Amino acid sequence: MVRQLAKSIREYKTATILTPVFVTFEVILEVLIPFVTSYLIAAISDANMNEVFKLGGLLVILAAFALLFGVLSGKACAKASCGFAKNLRKDLYYRVQTFSFSNIDKFSSSSLVTRLTTDVTNVQMSFMMIIRIAIRSPMMFIFSIVMAFLMSPRLAWIFVIVLPILVGGLIIIISKAIPFFNRIFKKYDAMNESVQENVKAMRVVKAYVREEHESEKFRKTSDSVRADFTKAERLLALNTPLMQFCMYVVMLIVSFFGAKLAVDSLGVDFNVENLQAMINYSTMCLMSMMMLSMVVAMITMSMASARRICEVLKEESNLKSPENALTNVENGEIVFENVSFKYSEKAEKYALKDINLTIKSGETIGILGDTGSSKTTLVSLIPRLYDATVGTVYVGGHDVKKYDLETLRNQISVVLQKNVLFSGTIKENLRWGDKNASDEELVRVCKLAQADEFIQGFPDKYDTFIEQGGTNVSGGQKQRLCIARALLKKPKVLILDDSTSAVDTKTDALIRKAFRDEIPDTTKIIIAQRVASVEDADKIIIMKNGSIDAIGTHEDLLQNNETYRDLYMTQKKGGDEDAEN
Repeated sequence: MVRQLAKSIREYKTATILTPVFVTFEVILEVLIPFVTSYLIAAISDANMNEVFKLGGLLVILAAFALLFGVLSGKACAKASCGFAKNLRKDLYYRVQTFSFSNIDKFSSSSLVTRLTTDVTNVQMSFMMIIRIAIRSPMMFIFSIVMAFLMSPRLAWIFVIVLPILVGGLIIIISKAIPFFNRIFKKYDAMNESVQENVKAMRVVKAYVREEHESEKFRKTSDSVRADFTKAERLLALNTPLMQFCMYVVMLIVSFFGAKLAVDSLGVDFNVENLQAMINYSTMCLMSMMMLSMVVAMITMSMASARRICEVLKEESNLKSPENALTNVENGEIVFENVSFKYSEKAEKYALKDINLTIKSGETIGILGDTGSSKTTLVSLIPRLYDATVGTVYVGGHDVKKYDLETLRNQISVVLQKNVLFSGTIKENLRWGDKNASDEELVRVCKLAQADEFIQGFPDKYDTFIEQGGTNVSGGQKQRLCIARALLKKPKVLILDDSTSAVDTKTDALIRKAFRDEIPDTTKIIIAQRVASVEDADKIIIMKNGSIDAIGTHEDLLQNNETYRDLYMTQKKGGDEDAEN
């Protein structure tokens, strides 16, 4: 786990190394100050002013350089920790970009957001403490012990005796706190998921007046996170009183035995100046242990975050381009050969079963079926958004697994059920299909998608700014923009997954006519709920429970397939009633 995270240090390696170096010099100088101070007190007692000025000057120099190295270590630490966090987020984000749909399903989007934000922040804080405080504290402890032994070996053993008590207490506290933190971050994922869901569906929440219900649901989740955090923090909070108790006990013991030793030896073996230095060293020693306990507490909290981050960094996409991959898709012919598919190896039921299907290049194929009949799953196998569990999918005469992924997906445009537009202008959104497309090409594809007319109605036309998620355009406008974006890729295969459901039947018909006239060589697959959207297709596929129930033309299915006939008659009757009204 440490090796995995260390890969994200990269260009900040120098700052990471310099931080403990500066800290080392800072600690050495700070430890020397009480030693010099003891001699200064002795010089003041002897009224030796020359020695007082020399030692005073030396103390000022030591303090100034200690401050300088402290500033340098802080600056280097900030640069290293912030840079490390930047690289870690970048590595996580880039890794997620390589994931297939099944990889994303494994983690869930809300969990990935938590790992990119909260978890990275926790690891950043730990990294900052490790390269600075975790170096400073042990060194301060060791140097303080060494100087204490130089001053008085008998009193210095007090520090060594109290150490096992501190370490033992720390181990008990941490071991009990870790399970809470492991549980907390799973609840964080659930809480983030709730927030994302409600922000996206805010209009639905308000339409059904469910604000109070959703607020109560969020409150329960938030309270659950708070309760676990409170228990964990309560345990970790015991560090401070434990450390302070040990520190004050040691100071009392040192003061008592130090004073007794000074009196018994009449100041020969041990004097007041030595006692003052020993008290300073005891404070340094135990304060360093207190800081170390804070580091351990932060590391304890971030260990769960580090594990979660490494899970993402180590996750390999199960969809990769093969060696010597094909880089040219000859045509839009599609063949499914004995294909079955399930979303997880552990799943008992196949989402698709025994699919055998041939689609000639340039054909228009309609797909109808009940909700849950796996229509979207079927078309997701064509651009390798998922891989078939059993059987083979061919595009352009070759197994899709033999293609370079980028090449394959550039030749297969998919307009998914959930139409997504990004914040930016209409031009910027359209150029997702082709970043080098000219303005003329943008207008051409928008005319094909029946989008140009409403775009021209905007004051800024193609420079109109689209809000995040496309909230400032209607559902039908969003669908047409997404279709235009897909057409801009000049694909061999165009898949519309219920992508005209929000447009009226006239516009739907105009889009299909434009496809027939303008892109006759492109294979077009249209998933729809309306029979009217697919009745002029070369073939219509009826899906039922993950299998192909029937294939044929509109006329064939009307005569031979009861499901299609019932659907057609129901929709035709509804359309006639609407026309009469």
